[in-house]
Amino acid sequence: MKVGTDAVLLGSWVDTDGAKNILDIGTGTGIIAMMLAQKSNAHIDALDICPDACLQANENVYESLWAERISVHHISFQEFSFSATKKYDLIVSNPPYFSDAPKPITIGRIQSRHTDLLPFTELISGVKKIISASGKFCVILPCREGGAFIDEAMKQGLFCKKILHVKTKIEKLEKRLLMEFSRQLASMEEKEMVIRCGENEFSKEYVELTRDYYL
Repeated sequence: MKVGTDAVLLGSWVDTDGAKNILDIGTGTGIIAMMLAQKSNAHIDALDICPDACLQANENVYESLWAERISVHHISFQEFSFSATKKYDLIVSNPPYFSDAPKPITIGRIQSRHTDLLPFTELISGVKKIISASGKFCVILPCREGGAFIDEAMKQGLFCKKILHVKTKIEKLEKRLLMEFSRQLASMEEKEMVIRCGENEFSKEYVELTRDYYL
């Protein structure tokens, strides 16, 4: 899987302050794990069910400045959460979200894009089991799926505290929701960001958000 805008948005947006143990669910190339390592001193566990993705992530982590603080695990999140012995201050995921769309040919793309192997209900219940009392869970999803995710999380006792509504252009409909959840019920903070202000020009907000990662 190529590095996409969703991963860049999530890795840039997440607040790592105070996090000592971070979990990245569905790490893919390892990009989000490395972005979080760059702006924290935390130890990061990065999971993926795809063996090729884990090989790729391990290669990238090994070549990075943060190899000693990132551990890549070839394991399903369900198995990991069932056997985990520690709690996480911060959990992040750019999860699969297609449930009824046509499926791609390759197994790797099915695993990374469709909810067959990681339904939202199981993702949320697993997070609830291993997140610390004051921990945060951050996720990026398309708007329709994001709304359903908020409802399911609330049913299981995780509450949305922050939402960033993302548009590709000002005249376009919302494209993505960046969401932060916790165990505490509180008023929700909502903001909006547009990625592009012209055909080949990023908005000031997007540039500011991602400035530590783009050359």
